[in-house]
Amino acid sequence: MAKAAEIAVAAEEPFAVAGARIVRARTQELFEHDDGVLDTVDIERVHDMRVATRRLRAVLEVFAPCFPKQAYKPALRDVKALADALGERRDPDVHLEAMRAFGGVEPLVERLRERQAAGNVALAAALEAAEASDLRGRLLALADAAEERVGA
Repeated sequence: MAKAAEIAVAAEEPFAVAGARIVRARTQELFEHDDGVLDTVDIERVHDMRVATRRLRAVLEVFAPCFPKQAYKPALRDVKALADALGERRDPDVHLEAMRAFGGVEPLVERLRERQAAGNVALAAALEAAEASDLRGRLLALADAAEERVGA
């Protein structure tokens, strides 16, 4: 699993400035994992990206008061949608990994592979939607807006 970057926060810095820096870092981490995430052989990529969405979502929720609501709410919704799509893909990956230890379960394995393929279709659509809506840019703009509110 990819380790989250440690982000230093000074007690005297404004809350919004810290939030902006942390959102930028977690956004960067999220999109570092999108290359090859649809590969069904290396299932850790999906796991790492899913964990990155959870970290980003938590940071967005903690620092919510720093962001303009009209931009924050759709960005958070899109991060959640991406996390859901990653979950749909991740669940069959985990089950398939567990099934390798058992024999005689080929019909179940085949159904899980079908779920995995369907999850990949949903994940591909979510990734395309994130790119089409410039989710990365919108998240970085939230960080900019937070800093602008405090004049940083």
